[in-house]
Amino acid sequence: MAIRLVGRQPDVSPDRLLSECVPPPRFADVRFATYRPAAGEPSQAEVLGVLVERGKVLAEPRREKSWWRRKAPAETLKPGIYLDGGFGVGKTHLLASLWHVSAGPKMYCTFVELTNLVGALGMRNAVEALSAYRLICIDEFELDDPGDTVLISRLLRQLVDAGVQLAATSNTLPDKLGEGRFQAVDFLREIQALAGHFDVRRIDGPDYRHRGLPVAPEPWTDAAVEQAAAARPNTSCDHFVDLYHHLGELHPSKYGAFLDGVETIGITDLRELTDENIALRLVVLADRMYDRDIPLIHSGLPLDRLFPAPMLKGGYRKKYLRALSRLIALAHAGMD
Repeated sequence: MAIRLVGRQPDVSPDRLLSECVPPPRFADVRFATYRPAAGEPSQAEVLGVLVERGKVLAEPRREKSWWRRKAPAETLKPGIYLDGGFGVGKTHLLASLWHVSAGPKMYCTFVELTNLVGALGMRNAVEALSAYRLICIDEFELDDPGDTVLISRLLRQLVDAGVQLAATSNTLPDKLGEGRFQAVDFLREIQALAGHFDVRRIDGPDYRHRGLPVAPEPWTDAAVEQAAAARPNTSCDHFVDLYHHLGELHPSKYGAFLDGVETIGITDLRELTDENIALRLVVLADRMYDRDIPLIHSGLPLDRLFPAPMLKGGYRKKYLRALSRLIALAHAGMD
């Protein structure tokens, strides 16, 4: 019998949020040695070399004085490294590899998970808890509103002062975070403070997830999704509208727990999204699905028509493109 996600109401404690701050299963076994720089993309090999060297230092136990202050003047070396690049060039692979080789205590999370964690713990408790870490890796770093800008700028400033090393990935340069989504000029000081923490490294290359693949697989019929969900172990099946309404009742920090025990996700009657709030919730769900490598089977519209053209041209364009990239990869996995 298929699982109904709509009936789930997970209770997630702050302790669980902290304990789950490790690379997702998809990246549990990656290492620098398994990263393959693309031919003709020298930036990939260059960044790999930089991270390998940084990893050697971070593999040593944390000392009372920060390593970058012992190695060189503070103004020449920054406390964090920031990997900028398009979708599917291996940024998360490299970030997780750095986490794996580093000595603890260490933490790995997405930007959304970090903001959710601060919300759950409160700023004072979050600073106290996170200041104990040697390294904090932040995947998919992106600021969508002024509140997040101020919150994360304040948090990272205090963590850097405490000697915490930072590593982050994004497809938006740190001085461009928030651009197109709110009046970034009004928060320029905060954004520049964030950018100042990082040594920015650009990674070029095409999206490896779509090399040789069609844009999106053909949707299934409703009946086929329902039959597959009933036949496959630990497979969910929900109507698209019911699912996105239910997501609106859950805090995004619970979306990971929401998927506990699910091996394949079935969705019937996929439709074009017209509400930005619903679209952004689907982005978070897509990220959690991708983290856990959960295949997708669906009926209705093809995935490449999920987000309408105005959304793909708006301020959240990069979020939606990332979600499409990941959902299409999962849908191909669901065809097997």
